[in-house]
Amino acid sequence: MKKTYKMVDLECANCAAKMEREIAAIDGVESVNISFMLQKITIVTDDEKHGEIMKQAAKICRKIEPDCRIDM
Repeated sequence: MKKTYKMVDLECANCAAKMEREIAAIDGVESVNISFMLQKITIVTDDEKHGEIMKQAAKICRKIEPDCRIDM
């Protein structure tokens, strides 16, 4: 399943790259791209695990940038 979500309060391009690397390591993630300029995340996941993967991705984003969130 390929989905694109808006990211809110993503303030650092370097942090976006860190988020992308950590999210890519989640089991079931086929690919992920975070665009700092567009403030968007595009993620391709296993359909059955999509909800759980997005919860983990949101947690990673908050860990790296506490005010950042994925608008789902």
